[in-house]
Amino acid sequence: MIPLPITPKITQKGENKALFEIEGLYPGYAVTVGNALRRVLLSSLEGSAITQVKIKGVLHEFSTVPSVMEDVIIIMLNLKKLRFKMFSGEPQNITLSVKGEKEAKGKDFKLTSELELINPDEHIATLTKGTAELVIEAVVERGVGYEPIEKREIKKSEVGVMPLDAIYTPVKKVSLRVEDMRVGKRTDFGQISLEVETDGTITPQVAMNRAAEILVKHFLIVQDAFAEKIEEKVEKEGKTEKASSKKIDSAEKTAEELEENKKVKAEDLKVSERTKNALVKNSLKTVGGIIRKSEKDLGELEGMGDKAVGEIKKAIKKLGLFLKESE
Repeated sequence: MIPLPITPKITQKGENKALFEIEGLYPGYAVTVGNALRRVLLSSLEGSAITQVKIKGVLHEFSTVPSVMEDVIIIMLNLKKLRFKMFSGEPQNITLSVKGEKEAKGKDFKLTSELELINPDEHIATLTKGTAELVIEAVVERGVGYEPIEKREIKKSEVGVMPLDAIYTPVKKVSLRVEDMRVGKRTDFGQISLEVETDGTITPQVAMNRAAEILVKHFLIVQDAFAEKIEEKVEKEGKTEKASSKKIDSAEKTAEELEENKKVKAEDLKVSERTKNALVKNSLKTVGGIIRKSEKDLGELEGMGDKAVGEIKKAIKKLGLFLKESE
């Protein structure tokens, strides 16, 4: 049987940066695993970005704004640098209105409650006169990887609305290095060094977790498609019967597993970001705290609707746990 690698570890860590090392990969597997992870990290993670913009007094991108140092193309490039955490799946409209001689920054945008700007000090434009005015309307959307304008279905919009190439991916850079290492008497085993840098909306650890999860789901589809069905002979009441192999219900947990599942953090549940934020805001930090509440109790909490309660019930059921019965 092919030996599995050693558990990955982080050898260097900085602001939004981390160096991951995976050692002891069977010959040939380091390149395979490393390239797969790098590919998914760069192209397949979900994020948020500005997808279209409208600037007051501007009809197209090849123009200028009176008393503003940067032309429209530079302003649009600066807008692409803004990085958002988005707590909803719906597009969000944001506006910037600046007057006078000053520098316009990301923090000058008025955001909705569903958005958080990670880099508020990002430069947008420089207004050079006291009479200068810059008004920008933009749309922020969720998406995966990178999406050029040409690949996006753009509905006919009003004059002056300019679409942007959308850089959704939260990963800015991935560097991969593969080296040989010694395992026992063999010197052809592989070692992966993977440096990951994100934009601050997620950590490198979360990025790696999501990339691995995407790959695992793809391979599970292949595995399940060709899994053998084994018939077993079961003797019951003196008679031998044939029965198809029984699948163990993932919801059935041992007492020890249930206790461990109660310690799972609310932020690690497979629910939407908005639901996670509502749980934490209401001081429900673990699954153990959540299951002490009934469905009615949860529904009365601030920021918690029927959809959120449904997500929670589904997520904790997978852990073999249930909400408190309503009195």
